[in-house]
Parts: sequence; C-alpha cells; structure tokens
Amino acid sequence: MTILATIAPVTHDLGAFQVRRVLPSPRQIMVGPFIFVDQFGPAIIPPGHAMDVRPHPHIGLATVTWLFEGAIDHRDSLGSFATIRPGQVNLMTAGQGIVHSERGLPAERDLAKPMYGMQTWLALPDGAEDIAPAFETHADLPLIEDSCVSARVIMGSLWGRSAPTTQHAATIYAEIVLAPGGAIPIDSDADERAVMLVGGEAQIDGLPLALYTLAVLAPGAALSLTSTNGGRVMLLGGEAFRTPRHVWWNFVHSSRERINQAKDDWRNGRFGTVPGDADEFIPLPEIPLTNSDRTGDAP
Repeated sequence: MTILATIAPVTHDLGAFQVRRVLPSPRQIMVGPFIFVDQFGPAIIPPGHAMDVRPHPHIGLATVTWLFEGAIDHRDSLGSFATIRPGQVNLMTAGQGIVHSERGLPAERDLAKPMYGMQTWLALPDGAEDIAPAFETHADLPLIEDSCVSARVIMGSLWGRSAPTTQHAATIYAEIVLAPGGAIPIDSDADERAVMLVGGEAQIDGLPLALYTLAVLAPGAALSLTSTNGGRVMLLGGEAFRTPRHVWWNFVHSSRERINQAKDDWRNGRFGTVPGDADEFIPLPEIPLTNSDRTGDAP
C-alpha cells in the first residue's frame, strides 16, 4: 500500500485568504515531528488589508514559516526581526516559551499583494521540550534541479543534500516543483513521511494526489512523485515520536500540567513582550481552534 491515509483539510476563511489545516486531525496527530500543518493562499490581499497575526505565545515546539509568494515581517520576544520571503526558511524555537507576531509589510499595506505559503509546527522531542527559545533564518538552502523538477531542501537531508536549518528531532521538509512530465524519487529512510499537493496536479506512484490534502505514505517504500501537467508538492516527515503530545491552542507538550501552566502564564502576563509590536496581543481563548489532545482538553 503506497498511501496509508489521506487527510482532507479543515478550511478557515479569513476574508482576504483561506487557511487550510491538515494536522492535527482526529485521524492523525503527527507525521514525524510535524504536529501542525497549515497551508494558506494563493490569494491577492486587497489594498488596505494585510496578514496581521498579533503577538501570541508558544511552548514546546518550533515554528517553520515557508512562503511561495508574498512577504511577512516576523518579530519575537527575543528581539528578533526578519522579513520572510520566498526561498527563505524561518525557524523559531519556542521551547520554554516565546511570543511572536507575523504581519504584512507596512510599505505594502495600501497595495494589492500576494500571499501563498505554509506554516508548520514541529513538536520538540523528549528532553528538549523546555529548551531556551531561539530564532534563525536561512536562505542558503540546497536546490536540486533537472530539466523538469526543482526541489528545495528546507530541513534535513534529501537527495544527497542537507539544509543548514537546525533539527531538534530528525526531520525532512522540502518544496518540490514539477514541470509537465517531471518526476523525482521520494526518499524512503524517514520513519514517517507525507506529501501535500499545494498547486497544480501530481501523482505518487501513479496515484493522483488531491489538492490541499495530506497523503501519509507507507514507511520504507521507494516511491516516485510525478506530474503530467505540472504541480507543487510539499514533502514532510521524520522520526516517529514515542511519547504522545498534547496540543492546546498554541501550546504543545507531553505534559498537560505544563500546558496549564502556560495558559495561566499568558492569562496573567508572565510571558515576554515583542519589541516593536507590544501594543496588541491575542487573548487566551475559551475554546481554541487548535485542540487535539487524544484524551480531551487540558482542564
């Protein structure tokens, strides 16, 4: 069996663009360390509007932001600032706690601008869930090309090339762009792996991929990704986690007590603030959209 499961997205309409979430889901919480996978766009955000994600906290995870089109300003409570653009990966390690915001560029607010990309979270492994927070950005990512395929290695090692992005657990992550008639082998040595068609059309070992749907692949099988008319596919996965993770809002951890502490810390202002973006914040929700604890909400 080539495909073990297919996970259709839950779509949230944010007005100017849509966000499609495939992980976590009731059917599957994680693929390797990936515990949250959102895809957004393609869309044109009209003049006077922008992506405005106000400051909010995280613990126990690392966020990975990857754009196909558009630009986003990142700020965090470490004092980091970066403008995220296509071809550049931003990795923010929350660990014991961090606050960040992601907003459209001020110079583009009165312009029509594209927005198209991925936001993923990686659960931190046992023993590293509460490490010190950190931020890094890389544009020197390996590119594998032939006449009909280009593949950018965002994290980990694929097709004999390795990205410089920090891995807290063994991780593979890549963007694959297939021209008509393109084909590329999908490495088989990750514990868990999946592909997500985010544009055009493609097949895995001849089986068509549904747009914006996560296809969880059989472990150990040597597979081929192809496209008749051209497509864009994300490949993700890595080592399987042995200890379950709980997800509540923006918090990921193996301990419900630690998540409850983070809720109380945010409610009572004990997280840091974001330099340059300290006037707003997202309040702790009563019922979060991200809540995939297998045994129920953290109390």
